[in-house]
Amino acid sequence: MTEPLFLTDAYLRDATGKVVAHTEEGGIVVDQTNFYATGGGQPGDSGVIRWQAQGGQASMEIATCVKGSGGLILIPAEPVALPPVGGQITQEIHWDRRHRHMRVHTLLHLLSVVIPLPVTGGAIGADKGRLDFAMPEPPEDKAAIETALKALIEADHYVTDAWITERELEENPALVKTMSVQPPKGAGVVRLVRIGDQATQIDLQPCGGTHVERTGEIGAIRLGKIEKKGKINRRVYVHLEA
Repeated sequence: MTEPLFLTDAYLRDATGKVVAHTEEGGIVVDQTNFYATGGGQPGDSGVIRWQAQGGQASMEIATCVKGSGGLILIPAEPVALPPVGGQITQEIHWDRRHRHMRVHTLLHLLSVVIPLPVTGGAIGADKGRLDFAMPEPPEDKAAIETALKALIEADHYVTDAWITERELEENPALVKTMSVQPPKGAGVVRLVRIGDQATQIDLQPCGGTHVERTGEIGAIRLGKIEKKGKINRRVYVHLEA
């Protein structure tokens, strides 16, 4: 299986790797990668890979990274000759896009704090994100939500992670906020993302996504529209302002 380097270092822009297989669809399975694989509402990373070929260095644009049965798969932006199985590659993510995903993803965690209701869905983009809440009635004070979000960002809380066993998670079901997406299981352990320290903890929940190191890095934001989605669901958008 592919080692997901982004789980231990979300700021790793470049990484080496070895091609371990080609897929029937024209993708590349690697032994380790800094490319985030689509999941949990967060898009897969795009970027470029490079390798040494006969006649010089070759390169290929990567459109995204996805999860497969054999590991994490890099998907070329267009059909081209693939690096050979067993060959070494250099992997470079499109950093600005990834960093914006990190900012939006962390912002959505804060949104789940400010609106302490069960989350029924979500999506992350480079400019905005949204969470769907089990919220039968609209919030009485929309401006107060934005003010609370900005206060948590300006407080510049640390964002860290830790690991617990799947059994520990089963014994603490309240850690899971999302009703539609369950934490990835099967490895025996689950990653928790904490905002704030243990003494002044703001949030703690299972998550396999990438995040900024401090909430202040999210930057300027604004609360977007709140839409009704079904009988009990409301969709809340948040936007990066820069």
